[in-house]
Amino acid sequence: MSTTNTYAVSDRVVIITGAGTGIGRSIARAFLANGAKVVVSGRRRDPLEETVGDAAEGHALVVTGDVSTRSDVDALVAATLDEFGRIDVVISNAGVHDGGGDIVDMSDDSWALLRGVNIDGFVHVAQATLPELVKTGGNFIAVSSVSGIGGDWGQAAYNATKHAVNGFVRSLALDYGGRGVRVNAVGPAFTLTEMTEGMGRDEKSLAPFVNRIALGRPGEPDDVAPAVLFLASDDARYITGTMLTVDGGTSASTGQPHVE
Repeated sequence: MSTTNTYAVSDRVVIITGAGTGIGRSIARAFLANGAKVVVSGRRRDPLEETVGDAAEGHALVVTGDVSTRSDVDALVAATLDEFGRIDVVISNAGVHDGGGDIVDMSDDSWALLRGVNIDGFVHVAQATLPELVKTGGNFIAVSSVSGIGGDWGQAAYNATKHAVNGFVRSLALDYGGRGVRVNAVGPAFTLTEMTEGMGRDEKSLAPFVNRIALGRPGEPDDVAPAVLFLASDDARYITGTMLTVDGGTSASTGQPHVE
């Protein structure tokens, strides 16, 4: 676990969904390293326990559940309030990817999964936590994607869910800014996580992605966590309704090929 204390979040109670692996795990550990009290949520208990295994006593709570199920999200909020009495920061990170392909070949089950977690899950978390964030003047941060600001070949359904998240973030920032709540998103590009393992890890498999990244390498979960810490901190007190791209320069490109 990182021990770098970058932002003053030691007094914050933070909920992080999808915190068992990848970006969610890195975000959880970053908040813990900065002294926050962290509630990690996901469908599998063992990875969640591993995420918070080094947490200081009284600084971590594990709550299993599926964000696509409204009652599970309600239970997550109730458990957080019972344990810590307040909610200051919410990180809506849980997401899924179906592998993509031509939309005419996509099954109803695949679309239901994408919609259920990526869109409905976001809505469930927002509905359940925004009233609590109004009480604390808190922050709601979504882990979106650069796929929510453009298009990708063979990813129409996934991209649509991320465009939806970004639309929610902008509108909720307007709706809740006057009530003291900031709503933002971070937008990673290709990041080495459990979700992207099926795309390969060898140089040949990574080349099409790396060739589009200005910094010349895929993202790591630890590249994303500091951006979330920043948005949750008072240093970002005048930032709301934005998506901070954390993509190594991927979105800087016009799409033209890299020619030596």
